[in-house]
Amino acid sequence: MSVPTPQADSVLVRAARRQPVPHTPVWFMRQAGRSLPEYRAIRADVPMLQSCRTPELVTEITLQPVRRHGVDAAIFFSDIVVPLQAVGLDLDIVPGTGPVVARPVRERSDLDRLPELTPEHVPDITESVGLLVAELGDTPLIGFAGAPFTLASYLVEGGPSKNHERTKALMHGDPQLWHDLCARLAQISLAFLRVQADAGASAVQLFDSWAGHLSRADYLRFVEPHSRAVLEGMGRSHPDLPRIHFGVGTGELLAQMAEAGADVVGVDYRVSLPDAVERTGGRYAVQGNLDPALLFAPWDALERRVREIVEEGRRAPGHIFNLGHGVLPATDPDVLSRVVELVHEVSRR
Repeated sequence: MSVPTPQADSVLVRAARRQPVPHTPVWFMRQAGRSLPEYRAIRADVPMLQSCRTPELVTEITLQPVRRHGVDAAIFFSDIVVPLQAVGLDLDIVPGTGPVVARPVRERSDLDRLPELTPEHVPDITESVGLLVAELGDTPLIGFAGAPFTLASYLVEGGPSKNHERTKALMHGDPQLWHDLCARLAQISLAFLRVQADAGASAVQLFDSWAGHLSRADYLRFVEPHSRAVLEGMGRSHPDLPRIHFGVGTGELLAQMAEAGADVVGVDYRVSLPDAVERTGGRYAVQGNLDPALLFAPWDALERRVREIVEEGRRAPGHIFNLGHGVLPATDPDVLSRVVELVHEVSRR
């Protein structure tokens, strides 16, 4: 009988598995990023994609918030388009804009530019995760990937979009091409997660940043089968690794996102944790869901809301404290540290 590693039996993994924990675990999406002066210093002259593909930089940036805030997990420093670049797509992350694709995917012939991802495409990711696991000790590392729909939207639109008009036009206008595109992206996302898991990540999160722009019917028809392929694929290959499924503005889709193969449902700040538990049938752990903007509020107001969320989380099968979306760049890092301390203090069993 194998003995679980400290990371695999950590408070975060136990909460994700809906097991008893001594305190509510906490980490923050985008905790390794622009809110930290040490991050801005180390990234001053390094393009984003280069920093994501340099193991020493990835290791240092991922560790920075763990050292500073005392969070219960590290989130792997990368970007959802890294695996797309790795298989040869011409794209860049433009400061102030986001991912920009040189030749958007619009026709069937464009699929030829999207081969399957293999570990040989991303040896640096394997190296980065290995370095991190060695440095993190008992702290678990969360691997992540972008969900097929969100990746497809970037590829079809050519970059970020407010309305996703080209994406929706392709979904409805050429459903077969859409499904073939998403099937390829599901393979890439699953392979990227498996590389991180094989190298030592203790949990994974699938980000579907733009899924909240869809109706439930469209989500079920055009998106859910491909997210399911990723999440259930991880469940088959790494059954002991918790799978977190997160989207923005997805309150109407929480049940479907949970049933797609999640162990933990990420909840943004627009839906209360009790509502999220009810919508998912009380069968899943939940993650969230402090509004990132409240980190700018006076401490007494912020403290009150943190205490409310911790209390709401006690009524869930499992709870991981997080923001309802990512840390905003102008956030005071000292406030994040105080929130971590407060969550640990008020949630002690």
